[in-house]
Amino acid sequence: MLLSLLKILFFFAVVLALALGAVHLSETAQMLRIQYGGTEIALTPVKAVVALIVLMVLAWIVFKLLGLLLASLRFLAGDETAVNRYFARSRQRKGYDAFSEGMLAVASGEGKLAQDKAAKAAKYLDQPHMTNLLAAQAAETAGNSRRAEAVYKQLLEDDRTRFVGIRGLMRQKLAEGDTAKALMLAQKAYALKPRHKETQDTLLELQTREHDWKGARATLKDKRNQGDLPKNVALRRDAVLALQQASDVLAEGNSISAREAAISAAKASPDLIPAAVLAARSYTAQKDFRSASRILEKTWSVRPHPDLAKAYAEIVPDESASARLRRFDALMRKNADHEETRLLKAELLLAAEDFPGARRALGDLAEKHPTVRTLSIMAAVERGEGADDSVVRGWLTRALTASRGPQWVCDTCHNVMHDWAPVCDSCSGFDTLTWREPEGSRSTASTSPTGAEMLPLLVGSPRDRVEDAPDLSEPVQPHPPGPAEPEVTAPKARETRERQPDIAPGMVPRESDYVVAEPSSTVTTPEPEVQPEPAPETEPAAPAEPAPKPDSEPRMVRPDVEPTDEADWSKPKS
Repeated sequence: MLLSLLKILFFFAVVLALALGAVHLSETAQMLRIQYGGTEIALTPVKAVVALIVLMVLAWIVFKLLGLLLASLRFLAGDETAVNRYFARSRQRKGYDAFSEGMLAVASGEGKLAQDKAAKAAKYLDQPHMTNLLAAQAAETAGNSRRAEAVYKQLLEDDRTRFVGIRGLMRQKLAEGDTAKALMLAQKAYALKPRHKETQDTLLELQTREHDWKGARATLKDKRNQGDLPKNVALRRDAVLALQQASDVLAEGNSISAREAAISAAKASPDLIPAAVLAARSYTAQKDFRSASRILEKTWSVRPHPDLAKAYAEIVPDESASARLRRFDALMRKNADHEETRLLKAELLLAAEDFPGARRALGDLAEKHPTVRTLSIMAAVERGEGADDSVVRGWLTRALTASRGPQWVCDTCHNVMHDWAPVCDSCSGFDTLTWREPEGSRSTASTSPTGAEMLPLLVGSPRDRVEDAPDLSEPVQPHPPGPAEPEVTAPKARETRERQPDIAPGMVPRESDYVVAEPSSTVTTPEPEVQPEPAPETEPAAPAEPAPKPDSEPRMVRPDVEPTDEADWSKPKS
């Protein structure tokens, strides 16, 4: 606003000065006299100024006419400079129009149109550093990788486009899967522009893929010095790279350097579990058990993990179960309320055969967070306490469809890996593995497509123990037919009548199958026989037929036992 006001004031000041100057000249009585060849011209000051301006315009026209005359003479002499300038301006206009249209075609994904516009721009413009770049991008958009690679190689010849050419060739090799050549090109591009963020990320990724841990640490250090990474992230990634470098050095046989690298990695990132395990095993190999225990306890306090417990057990491998339980108490105190600590304590108590203590240590984990590990521990506890086989099978059956618990899961692609690695096998992400439970593991475990969720119904519930149950270890022999059993006494008969088994025919009764019979109102006293009156003696009486002997009462026989070899059992009655 103030600048515009000053410009307006300046303009009015100039106009006012010119107006005042003109008025002053008009009021002056002096005249400008010009004499030439006896001719005298008298001009007022205003007329003199106007004449001067007209003279300057005439001089400019004269100079232009002289330049045109000189250009015509050069054209007639064979110099086409003037004509070329005229046509060059037209070609330049067409070339820039084609270049802008080609850029728009690349942005919109029209590869064929972009290639046509790139060829037209190269025809009209004599600027290869621009037209070649458009041609390479147009070839990539059209999917013509060979053409794009050839154009990128042409860009290497110009210093202004060398970085663009190297970067383009690097992307071509990455698309082809040739990581070795892509790494070499990335190193050249990084040497040209060390502060290029995309080149830094690409170089670091390729170095981790090719296991160039030393070069990756140098690149990571440059990124940290340039302020492209937070300090904590840079320390974590440097610890991961140092751990892998230590693993490679240990594989080569240099245990001292490997131990130093592992210790530095564990100190830089205490939650890096593989670094702590490697450092502890290096201390154990050097008989420094106190340092090994201390570094494992420090990592356990940050993030408990089964590998830490395994390395802690390797410090004294030949100790008894009770001694190991006492030694592990220092480790478990570091993070006593963690789920992994409770599981570890339950397993140690199982090894010491303290089954009630293992149950108390496990608590309600089997109900709140049922996993394969917790359910297996519960099955072992039930087995150790002498529970029924169906109870043990029930816990193991639940473990079939339960979650496996925490695993190494990639935060980027959710890939599950068995062991920790600095690079994900699926997405090649660097330092993306986290020890956690995979998403959806509980929901998928609750419904199995194989029908395993029906196994608890098939296993059944635990049976009640019956102290007086018959021993079925030996087959039951059937009672062969024989003489009638002797009469039992009245109390025994009453007890037998009151305890009748309520079972299907052919089955062996159990204690729970006996029911008390209701007292019957039928009179059991036999009625006196009525003597028939003698028949008149008109005819001799026919001999009375003997009454048929009632069949003996059938006895219950188990169908799975073969009867005896007597004839009455093998042949039907006539």
